[in-house]
Amino acid sequence: METDSLSKKTNNSGLKAVIVILSLLLIGSLAYMYKLSSDSQVAISLLKTEKETVIKDLETTKKSLEEAIASNTSLSDELIAERDKIQQLMAELEKSKDIDPESLAKYKNEAERLKAKIAVLMKQIEGLKSENKTLVTRIDSTSTELKKTRSINDTLVSKNDYLAKTVERGSKLSIVNLQTTAVKQKSSGRQVETDKASRANVLKISFTIAENQIAKSGDKYYYVQVIDSKNNVLGDKKNETFGDKLLTYSFVSTVRYENKTVKVEKDLPVTDVNEGTFFVYVFDKSELVAKSSFTLK
Repeated sequence: METDSLSKKTNNSGLKAVIVILSLLLIGSLAYMYKLSSDSQVAISLLKTEKETVIKDLETTKKSLEEAIASNTSLSDELIAERDKIQQLMAELEKSKDIDPESLAKYKNEAERLKAKIAVLMKQIEGLKSENKTLVTRIDSTSTELKKTRSINDTLVSKNDYLAKTVERGSKLSIVNLQTTAVKQKSSGRQVETDKASRANVLKISFTIAENQIAKSGDKYYYVQVIDSKNNVLGDKKNETFGDKLLTYSFVSTVRYENKTVKVEKDLPVTDVNEGTFFVYVFDKSELVAKSSFTLK
């Protein structure tokens, strides 16, 4: 009996020892697994932080590129190409959720390579800006000189225009002494002056072209318009167009002008003359150069 009791006690002690050992092993395993899990979480957190750092760095580089592109330099096409590569790399990084250290290292290397190439381009841009500043300074100096020259030229042109207009005004011919006399022309050809409309069958019109030494000599054409008291144009009633102006005239006088005073005379046959006031106008093309009026009873 004592032996059996002793054996049972021995077995219980061994079982307890085994349980204790297994418990210790389980606790150790759990502690090891917890440590592994903690290390993994730390590693994932570090990878995420590095990934975000790389993306922010790329975003800063992208903004610098866009500012350089906006300056419209000769390197704009190359800068745009590098910006597109930066955007593509950022998109790939943002899509990668469970990134591993090896992949992240590749992205970082590619980002550094792009930044190095962009740094070279930026240096070239700074050189171009420096050259542009020098050119702008030279252009400003040249522009100032051109403005001075233009100002002198404008003054000369203004004076020349004034002189040309003065000469033009001075070269215009003056028409003076525009006179009209109504006459009764008899079958014999003799003309008798009259102030009665019923007797008048000819209007004697005359005017003088004054002497002008600076005017151009040659044939001159004057269009004479006679309008009766009922607003009818007498004589030929022909039309002539000058630009957008239409002139109905009674007759045209062609005069050979040689810079000396010339008297122009013309007989205008009329019939069925009405009483009232008549108006006589002389035109140089479409420009009115003389006018007068007379009255018949």
